[in-house]
Amino acid sequence: MRFVTPVALALTLALAGGAVSAPAFAAKKEEKKGGAPKLNVSPDVIKALQTAQQAAEKQDFAAAKAALADADSKAKSNDDKYQIGAIKLNTSIASKDTAMQSEGLTQMLDSGLTPPEQAGQFNAVAAEQALQAKNYDLAITRAKAAGAAGYKPEAVNVTLAQAYFGKAGTANPSVEPQRSLNQQGLAALKAAADATKAAGGQVPPQWYQIGVSRAATAKLPEVTEWAKSAYQAAPNGENLRTLVRLFQQANPTISNRENLDVLRLMATSGGLVLAQDYLEYAEMASKTGIYGEVKSAIDAGRSKGVLNASQGGDLYQPAVAKMAGDKGSLGSAEADARKAATGKIAAATADAYLGYGDYAKAVAMFELAKQKGGVDADEINTRMGIAKALGGDNASAKAAFQSVQAGSRKQVADLWLAYLATKG
Repeated sequence: MRFVTPVALALTLALAGGAVSAPAFAAKKEEKKGGAPKLNVSPDVIKALQTAQQAAEKQDFAAAKAALADADSKAKSNDDKYQIGAIKLNTSIASKDTAMQSEGLTQMLDSGLTPPEQAGQFNAVAAEQALQAKNYDLAITRAKAAGAAGYKPEAVNVTLAQAYFGKAGTANPSVEPQRSLNQQGLAALKAAADATKAAGGQVPPQWYQIGVSRAATAKLPEVTEWAKSAYQAAPNGENLRTLVRLFQQANPTISNRENLDVLRLMATSGGLVLAQDYLEYAEMASKTGIYGEVKSAIDAGRSKGVLNASQGGDLYQPAVAKMAGDKGSLGSAEADARKAATGKIAAATADAYLGYGDYAKAVAMFELAKQKGGVDADEINTRMGIAKALGGDNASAKAAFQSVQAGSRKQVADLWLAYLATKG
């Protein structure tokens, strides 16, 4: 999968803005700190390169290419090879010959004479060119060399990540060596993201989506961290849906009540997309006896055109039939809850109010359940947080979720907190 960023694109354009300073021909090598090296170039090579330069100045690139090939045939030393590579590079820029540019860069780099201040940029461009040619091993080698030279880690690591992903391909991503290649690609992509942020840049949300996709297909444990980053970068229902589904996959034994609370989050954030999403939500509400929410879940799916008039009918009709009696009993249930020795009746009454969208009464009953005790405190705090969040009191909702202590309930609360963090 290819992903282009302005920074990565700039690498390719960096050489296109003008010719790279080629070292002057010299009769003997001189020591110099910085800048282009002084070279001891063979006379025959000098003559061929002069012919190439003259041809290039006349825009006769075919003749220039022939002269450069002649120079290659006469090269005897790294000095010769470096100088030929430099002239090839300049000629390639003038002629817009990408293949020659790659050849020239490679020749200069392989000579070992590239000045340190140019080695990073040259390796980075060579890595990008190798990537485009699908020469992934060379792209990895060049990108690592550019990184070692300290050249723009926010760009070099993008190329490195793509090279690892390209080498991994798409076949059997969960087995070696593809799994390890994907893991190395993800490490490079994370380094690119970290470097981009450190430089004050904005990380493209697409990077995190790629991270989620690669980690998920390769069955890597870091998939959840990538999903969290994707949601933080683009806090929308789709990305939160991914987090919720990952939580469900990682916790297949969660209770129906816990599952209902994460499905409520999906509903609130716009993460219910498929017919099965709405049906699962309605089923969990039905299994826990929250009839008002069964109806509202099915109604929402139908209003969006995701469910047709018959889908969910086996859940919808029984729930609607019970709602009148259920609602009528809530007043006496409140009275019983206040007289009860424990908070169990208060908790059940609060659940019903929550399902009917009466968030103020739900909060009051959850508070009573906490006071009386004898209930699951983490569940009460989770659902109190949900009632407060749905009622618009985000600050108090956060406090309720933060008081959830352990287990899968804490993970449910953390998902809600991730959502509320995007709401200010």
